[in-house]
Amino acid sequence: MDDLPDFLIVGAGTFGVSTAYHLAQHLDRPSQVVLLDRAAPPSAPAASTDINKIIQADYTNPLYVSLGFEAIDAWKSLPFFRDAGVYHPSGWISMDEKHSDAPALIKKHIRDCGRGDVLVDMTEEEVRQAWGGLLQRTDCSPFGSYYYNSSAGWADAGKASQLMAQEAIRPGVQYKVGEARRIVCGEQGILGVKTADGTIYHARKVLLATGAWTSQLMSSVEDDLDLPEADRVERQVLAAGVIVSHFQLSPEEKARYSQLPVLVYGGQGEVIPPTAEGILKFTNATSFTNTIRTVTGHKISVPLPDQAGVPQQLQEDHIRAIRPRLPQILDNNHQPDYWRLCWDAISPTQHPLITRHPDDRLSHLYFAVGGSFHCYKFLPTIGKYVVNVLHGVSNGPEKDKAWAWKTVRAGERGVHEHLVPEREFRDFA
Repeated sequence: MDDLPDFLIVGAGTFGVSTAYHLAQHLDRPSQVVLLDRAAPPSAPAASTDINKIIQADYTNPLYVSLGFEAIDAWKSLPFFRDAGVYHPSGWISMDEKHSDAPALIKKHIRDCGRGDVLVDMTEEEVRQAWGGLLQRTDCSPFGSYYYNSSAGWADAGKASQLMAQEAIRPGVQYKVGEARRIVCGEQGILGVKTADGTIYHARKVLLATGAWTSQLMSSVEDDLDLPEADRVERQVLAAGVIVSHFQLSPEEKARYSQLPVLVYGGQGEVIPPTAEGILKFTNATSFTNTIRTVTGHKISVPLPDQAGVPQQLQEDHIRAIRPRLPQILDNNHQPDYWRLCWDAISPTQHPLITRHPDDRLSHLYFAVGGSFHCYKFLPTIGKYVVNVLHGVSNGPEKDKAWAWKTVRAGERGVHEHLVPEREFRDFA
């Protein structure tokens, strides 16, 4: 067994690709890292391979403010991102609900990081007049304050993930294609994973960066070990879905809407400026689970295999949510050109799970999951912290506590709490 790879990373989304990249930068033999995914990069089912994602540091939790600015600096400085132009520093305009303490906390933490110069408070009238008057018809009635943050922006998500995967592969990381179906255990703990075609990939340490598919992959080994409900990974993170819509703009529309920054419509969702192809994207804060019962009777949420099939009721719910933001986009009964169900693993407080499994029978098994719909922005940097966990090195008390195997922490404020799922997908179907 001396020829075993040191690390098997299962899943080539944000956490998996970033970890592979940072391992490749620091190992003498990057070939000792195997990155396994169901598809060649960028992996189409992953949340990280959407057309674009928002990049910002605006959090009520100072930990993620600091991590956000660290990531923004890396988006700007890493040569393979910079040369490809995948990061777009458009800024963002945040519309903040009346009586919310979130904007004051966010701005305090940003100033405490020494980045207060990126913030500009705006009045409603200034918002309506800015950016070519595109927000003239926006419904601002739910909001009491507005601020512009010039440090925010967005990234070409799938393209950036693919570039970072290539930068991991170039020095020697092995990229393998196969759909992981089962964790393989032995007397000494985890041995590897078995794929749909029967291939077994072995390694000394196995990192699950499997996002929304984590419970589905873990359920069989949890059954084998007869783990109680409270000790199963479903209690740590669960698969949640959101709907996003896309409008294909004409060249004239693209030129006009490209004036916009990212629009943060309170906690209800965002509008991301058009891509190079002229696609304008709307997100929504309505999330849902897809709960099934396993053969042993345990309830877990799993992603739906069809990410393009959006029920009519869910489409109508989404249209009602985006109408107040840019009403003119729906003029003349204009409808989205295509939809997507985007799945991620979400934790109760939206902290990711970056840790070793606490059960000694599952030694050598590690997790980097729980993006909670907000961790893509950390693609350039999060892997270095996962590498520390793989090597048994502390990331400091604050990060270690936030990313540890979760226990109930009553009263802790979630870092992205609007997206905690409250409904089932079948409610809309």
